[in-house]
Amino acid sequence: MFSKIRKFTSEVRVELGKAQWPWDPTEKGFRRYKELTDSTVVVFVAMVLLGGYIAFFDFILINVVGFLTNP
Repeated sequence: MFSKIRKFTSEVRVELGKAQWPWDPTEKGFRRYKELTDSTVVVFVAMVLLGGYIAFFDFILINVVGFLTNP
């Protein structure tokens, strides 16, 4: 049982070592997180734009269906 847990933990460490992290752990301060914050801003802006796009077309479709169903 414990050997399986140890094996799993070591495999996880190997895989995490292969991962490319969005910051350089050798840098200090805000510059360390520059790429991470830039990526977060891009995702947030895209999310807001997509939400606005969906809300706009939802509003249009609600009005069209309402117009077609009212006698």
